[in-house]
Amino acid sequence: MKQRISTIEEYQKQINIIVEYINNHLDQTIDLTKLAEISHFSPYHFHRITRAFMGEPIGAYIVRVRLETAARLIRYTDMPVAEIAYRVGYDVPASLSKAFKQQYGISPTEYRTNKDFTIMKAEKKNIQLKIKSPKILNIKAKQAIYIKLTGEYGSLDFSGSWQRLWQFVKEHKLFTFGMEHIAIYHDDPKVTEGNKLRTDICLVIKKDVKPQGDIGVKEIKEGKFAVFHYQGSYSNLDAVYDTIYARLLPENNLKLRDYHCFEKYLNHPDRTRPEKLKTEIYIPVE
Repeated sequence: MKQRISTIEEYQKQINIIVEYINNHLDQTIDLTKLAEISHFSPYHFHRITRAFMGEPIGAYIVRVRLETAARLIRYTDMPVAEIAYRVGYDVPASLSKAFKQQYGISPTEYRTNKDFTIMKAEKKNIQLKIKSPKILNIKAKQAIYIKLTGEYGSLDFSGSWQRLWQFVKEHKLFTFGMEHIAIYHDDPKVTEGNKLRTDICLVIKKDVKPQGDIGVKEIKEGKFAVFHYQGSYSNLDAVYDTIYARLLPENNLKLRDYHCFEKYLNHPDRTRPEKLKTEIYIPVE
């Protein structure tokens, strides 16, 4: 049994490496032979293993992430569609347009101009939110240990994942002051199907550490962020994001930067009433 668990953890570690490589090389040709090499999986079993752990063929995963990244850039930035095409790995804009229309039933240009068109239907919530204008901060690079989860944001085991990360910290004597609980969201629930949404549950640490099993190590890169402070139930966070993207970013003349957003949690949900929960939302801006 120990050997089986060890093997599963090792596989997950290598899957994390593959996913990070794909995320960081969307603008390049991603060669499956190269992915097999960096994964150290046997070429005979590479496709079966990645499909089993990722829930879809590796090629389909790459195409989907490229199109979903393009959809976010089209909707939330004024970057030319041609530039977006190159940014997500299409040699010519026409190739992106064709793939985008096949996937979503609308062209990139139409999607940009038709603000009423939604790729994924979201539940409408009539919620009055009080969110202040953001602070603009230049964040230094952070190192984090993390566990990658996939699925609907509201259904993920955040608490269990952080317990595992804290156990890892204890076992490897990694504790320091100033550790942060962060979640990185790679996908937009209005674009990506719920069962494919990707989240990294992170614990920011200051000591050197190596990945082990399904616990990876990553860098949250330095950069400029608009930081929004929200107090209230986590269940309203989708409406918070709608408010940020639809109103607060345009009102403050902020242009999005091509990087993922993340959340920092300032108090413990098991010891805090939902209406008193405090969350900082970091949106990358130019």
